[in-house]
Amino acid sequence: MRAMPLDDTNPIPPRATDSELLDAYSHAITGAVALVAPAVAQLRVLPKKASKADRGGTGSGFLFTPDGYMITNSHVANPQGQGAAAIQAVFPDGAEFPGYLVGDDPDTDLAVIQVHGRPDTHHFPALTFADSTKLQVGQVAIAVGNPLGFECTVTSGVVSALGRSLRAQSGRQIEDVLQTDAALNPGNSGGPLVDSHGRVIGVNTATILGAQGLCFAIASNTAMFVATEILRHGHVRRSHLGVGAQTVGIPRRIARALERRAETGARILKVQTGSPAEAAGLFNGDLLLSLDGVEVTGVDHLHRLLSVDNIGRVVSITVLRHGKVVIMDAALTARSKS
Repeated sequence: MRAMPLDDTNPIPPRATDSELLDAYSHAITGAVALVAPAVAQLRVLPKKASKADRGGTGSGFLFTPDGYMITNSHVANPQGQGAAAIQAVFPDGAEFPGYLVGDDPDTDLAVIQVHGRPDTHHFPALTFADSTKLQVGQVAIAVGNPLGFECTVTSGVVSALGRSLRAQSGRQIEDVLQTDAALNPGNSGGPLVDSHGRVIGVNTATILGAQGLCFAIASNTAMFVATEILRHGHVRRSHLGVGAQTVGIPRRIARALERRAETGARILKVQTGSPAEAAGLFNGDLLLSLDGVEVTGVDHLHRLLSVDNIGRVVSITVLRHGKVVIMDAALTARSKS
C-alpha cells in the first residue's frame, strides 16, 4: 500500500490556548461595556406619595435616542402606579439631568422617560437594539446597571433560555422573556442586557429571590414595540373586548366532543357595560372557546389575542353556554389608557 502524501498547503491551524480564549472573551466584554456604559444612567425616583419610611428608590435606564429618550422599567419610573414627583438621571461621568415620564406599560413592565440636557449638549449617546428572534441559548449576555446603588456595575453570563413567561405587577403575563445567569440585583431593573457587540438584547426586569442565576429581561423586540407605541400614542394600544374572566378546565369528554386540542378555556365572570362584549351578546358564565378562529386556552392567551392588530376589527367569538355552542361577532375597540 502506497502512503498518501501529506498536504501542507492547508495546515490545521493551531488550537488557541486557554489564555488566548480568556483574553478574547475579556476584550469582547470590555469593548461592549465601553460602548454601552455612557448611555446607562442611575435613576433616582421620588414617588408622589413618598412616606418617611419610603423616600424613593433607584433603578437603571438607558438612552435609545440621541435626543434623550430612555427606556426603563415601569415599576422604576412609575412606583405603585402613582407617578413620580421627581426623576433624576445620573450618568457615569457624573452629569445629572431631570427626567420626565413620557409613558409606561405595566403589562410589560416597561416605561419611556425623557431627560433634558444642558443647552451645550448636542447629542446623548444612544444604544441600538439587536433582533431578539435571532438570539441563541449560550451566547454572551452582559448586564450594565446600578445594583444596590453601586453606579455603573457590569456583570456577564450567557443567555440561559428563550421564550420564558413572567407575571407583571399588573397581573398580565409577559411573553418572550429572556433568562440569563448574568447577576442582577435591586437597582439593575431597567438597565440593558447587551450582546458582545454592545447591542441591546433585553431590558433587565426581575430576579427570583433566593435563587442564583435566575434573572430575567424583557426581549429587545418587545421593548422596541412598547417604546414606539409610547412615543407615538403615549401608551401601548391594545384591542378591547370588555370581559373579566378566569382560566378554567374543560372535562376531557367535553373537549373531545368540541374537537378541541386544549382542555382549558376562559370562563367569563363579568361583562363590562357598554363594551364590545355586551354589544355582541356575551353573558356572565359563558365559556369562551375561540376568538377569530383561534382556540382560547385561558385568560393569558386571550390577552395575547387582544393585540393592536385587532383594533377596529369584527371578530368571531365562540362560547359554550348551557351546553350549547353559540357563535357571535364582536367589534373590538381600542382599550382605554389605564
